[in-house]
Amino acid sequence: MNIKTLENSLYELIVETSTNLPKDVRRAIRKAKAEENAGTRAAMSLATITQNIQMADEKVSPICQDTGLPTFKIKTPVGVNQLEISKAIKRAMVRATEDGKMRPNSVDSITGENSGDNLGEGLPVIKYEQWEKDEIDIRLILKGGGCENKNIQYSLPCELDGLGRAGRDLDGIRKCIMHSVYQAQGQGCSAGFIGVGIGGDRSSGYDLAKAQLFRSSEDINPNEDLRKLEEYVMNHANELGIGTMGFGGETTLLGCKVGVMHRIPASFFVSVAYNCWAFRRLGITVNADNGEIQEWLYQEGEKISFDDDAETPDEKPEVVKLTAPISEEQIRTLKVGDVVQIDGMMYTGRDAIHKYLSDHDAPVDLNGQVIYHCGPVMMKDEEGNWHVKAAGPTTSIREEPYQGDIMKRFGIRAVIGKGGMGPKTLKALEEHGGVYLNAIGGAAQYYADCIQDVEGVDLMQFGVPEAMWHLRVKGFTAVVTMDSHGNSLHKDVDQSSLEKLSRFKEKVFS
Repeated sequence: MNIKTLENSLYELIVETSTNLPKDVRRAIRKAKAEENAGTRAAMSLATITQNIQMADEKVSPICQDTGLPTFKIKTPVGVNQLEISKAIKRAMVRATEDGKMRPNSVDSITGENSGDNLGEGLPVIKYEQWEKDEIDIRLILKGGGCENKNIQYSLPCELDGLGRAGRDLDGIRKCIMHSVYQAQGQGCSAGFIGVGIGGDRSSGYDLAKAQLFRSSEDINPNEDLRKLEEYVMNHANELGIGTMGFGGETTLLGCKVGVMHRIPASFFVSVAYNCWAFRRLGITVNADNGEIQEWLYQEGEKISFDDDAETPDEKPEVVKLTAPISEEQIRTLKVGDVVQIDGMMYTGRDAIHKYLSDHDAPVDLNGQVIYHCGPVMMKDEEGNWHVKAAGPTTSIREEPYQGDIMKRFGIRAVIGKGGMGPKTLKALEEHGGVYLNAIGGAAQYYADCIQDVEGVDLMQFGVPEAMWHLRVKGFTAVVTMDSHGNSLHKDVDQSSLEKLSRFKEKVFS
């Protein structure tokens, strides 16, 4: 085999997976957008999502700034050198990272050091199996941390909020799946897709669940019981009203695929792998003799373009314009549901920054300023200037232990992220005079387009995604979902969806 040709084929697969959503996913998103009520926060979110998909197409840039943990599933003919394929994958991954198509996401779990090239112990994940065909089948999923953190595993029998007891039968499995959609709320960038693994042990159950995400979202399960289960979940999960980004709405789930394997008598696991709307999953078949791409997978049917899907002016909610630094007086006029547009400076801050600020001085004056929960994809030009390649929000709940204290200590007035935060932050917003703004998860190109300049960076020792970037923005749009009056849209949607979940506690499958 020509290994250099194979490396080029793998590089092309990585770039396409990061920047170009498969056709089945595009069809699911277009269907959701058509079914949403015009003029709502959910409709605005879906319009932003489709605009972002189109921008990623045009720029050949990452759809989401969190290019995730790369997982390859590869089938090879007998006799093919899998060691050489793994080496070619790693070289292609380094190239894609250097070219800004992948964010450097590989972090040493002990030292916290980012390798800078997406390589490290156990990364990328590469799983092989042999088959009787002559070609090599290579499939890739880029699954971000926000949706990965909403994976969940149940051990039956168990008690579930809103649904009561889930037993060791098909109906108990149904309850687990419905509960998995409820518990994700908007933190996994809903509307999303789920893969479900029934049986196995704790590790093989999750492997089976993730394997379901490699199926087309439009296929039909050959197991009749599982087909009915998938159909039931798709018919009813959207009745929970969680909606896009957890804002409420008509579509919460875009796809559900279920697989089953045997188990031992003492254990009965139901494992659920959650994936966000930015379902980056593609595949290729490769000629085993020369390494060239023969066919692209998941690309059946006509490609959907979203260039005509923007909201019309009369569909858009009213917008409150803010310029940073922002006063407490301005903040206290905002209420849950307001759509805001921010001009001025904002500063990125993720896990490492929040931990640092909990016991160090800030490198810049943050009084009246905006913290953006974001780990951008950045590129440096030949003159040494930084440019933003992708810059969507990360999941905010991870910062719950720090956020309220840091806002009070440094005078921060607004925090931007996705998925909402908890009671400690909500109390601090009320006491201090602050707001939480929910940006559209996964919309990395849409928000990168709002960034006019990179004016500096601090704390680069934490790596590119975790550093504090100084960003000058214009027209940065987000929704107030937690205000300074003790109101939280996330809390309200959680409570209302739990009430709706309880409608599905009665037995369905015998």
